[in-house]
Amino acid sequence: MAKTKTPPPDIKKIAVFTSGGDSPGMNAAVRAVVRAGTYRDLHVFGINRGYEGMIDGDLKRLERRDVGNIIQRGGTFLKTARSMEFMTKEGRQHAYESLQAYDIDACVAIGGNGTFTGAKVFSEEHNIPFIGMPGTIDNDLYGTDYTIGYDTAVNTAVEAIDKIRDTAESHNRLFFIEVMGRHSGWIALETGIATGAARILIPETDTPIDDIVERLRRDAKRKKRFSIIVVSEGNQNGKAADIAAAVKQETGDLFDIRVTVLGHMQRGGSPTARDRVLASRLGDSAVQGLLDGRRNVMAGLVNDKVVFTSFDDAISKSYPPKPELIQLAKILSM
Repeated sequence: MAKTKTPPPDIKKIAVFTSGGDSPGMNAAVRAVVRAGTYRDLHVFGINRGYEGMIDGDLKRLERRDVGNIIQRGGTFLKTARSMEFMTKEGRQHAYESLQAYDIDACVAIGGNGTFTGAKVFSEEHNIPFIGMPGTIDNDLYGTDYTIGYDTAVNTAVEAIDKIRDTAESHNRLFFIEVMGRHSGWIALETGIATGAARILIPETDTPIDDIVERLRRDAKRKKRFSIIVVSEGNQNGKAADIAAAVKQETGDLFDIRVTVLGHMQRGGSPTARDRVLASRLGDSAVQGLLDGRRNVMAGLVNDKVVFTSFDDAISKSYPPKPELIQLAKILSM
């Protein structure tokens, strides 16, 4: 296993980039890295388009003023892209040559599992220190209680479902609402609890269709025809549309069923205060971590304290929703 801390290197120039799926708060994270680096007399460069831009040498020097008025903006002004070429040794060699051309001594990578996997391999091949920041709405990275963008995504989903509930009640309709989370149920679970969902379907637990139908029939006996069921896109029963069709087949005309997929709207929008503060704390800690000699680690927040977790652990270990939250959802949906 690669060392996560070495004697302090002579770091004068660092680069920061965003990679993988975008998440609200990425701009706040870049801003923090640039200003924390400038405060410590470092030259900070931004890499456009993630690893693809690293290969192409698409770097630019960033000063304090370059990151003014971006903390409130969603997305990432550095852009992001997935790079197939970076997965090859030749592609990583081109990326290394680009960094060498700018005399880059270390990098801050903002992203998720794929981003950290690439950073780990690249750092081991070319001996350039990397520190990661958890930028993903899924909240699925081991080594941090919350990822940058997760809080905003949940609040976006809650606002949308609150509005759907109004029309569901007005028309006595049953809505199946699909939220993001191919491998993690965090968004669905906390969104469902916050919106009073009748059922929450997540990848980590199995909720048979028969159980959903039984609950809905009990509701119908109580003259309740409207309801909200929150579905994580990666749950074990399929997509929201598939589940709605299965329920329709069992219940016939008992319910007026509708399906809504919130989709990529959860990735956009102005980040919440919590995401802005999280990104700012981790950005400052990532810069200081590099100067302290840390490498191949992710900066995260656990119990409101900044901790550094090896890329190996952040990538390989899981961070499922807490059992007590799953139990709470069951209790409150009765």
